[in-house]
Amino acid sequence: MMSAMVMGPAMSTVAPQRVAERVAYRVPNRVPNRMPDRMPSRMSRGTARPTTPPRAERTADSAVAAPSAAVSGAHLRLTTRGRVVLWLLAATVVALVTLLGSQASADGPVTAQEVQRHVVQPGETLWQIAESVATPSQDVRDVVVALVDLNELPDAGLMAGQVIVVPAR
Repeated sequence: MMSAMVMGPAMSTVAPQRVAERVAYRVPNRVPNRMPDRMPSRMSRGTARPTTPPRAERTADSAVAAPSAAVSGAHLRLTTRGRVVLWLLAATVVALVTLLGSQASADGPVTAQEVQRHVVQPGETLWQIAESVATPSQDVRDVVVALVDLNELPDAGLMAGQVIVVPAR
């Protein structure tokens, strides 16, 4: 007697009644991150479980259409914990933007420093020029650094005949 089952390279040689038993105990696929409508733990002992209609046979056409149907029908549902995390994340972003935004401030208009030109004489050093410009309460080293910054000099070395600017007295 010939079997109606067609054997292919991927098919097993298990008896047809064994295959039918395996199919009968197959667990239905569930959509991830989705709670069922009714939880079994909440049902009382006397009530009957709701029955679900039998699943339709899967054909080659439905296998191709199934993923798009599952994607279009799936909705994102957040748990209470997920909502709390989302709110805390949003509040943290708002707090950071507020704190960092309040720290940013523009400088006001800077008053121009009054300067005069000075022509460097042979043998004259920046230290000597700083001593002549510094007030008695100022440190000469700070004045030398200020003169280097003001004239954008690469170092404290000067050449005779070089023109630099010094703060007005």
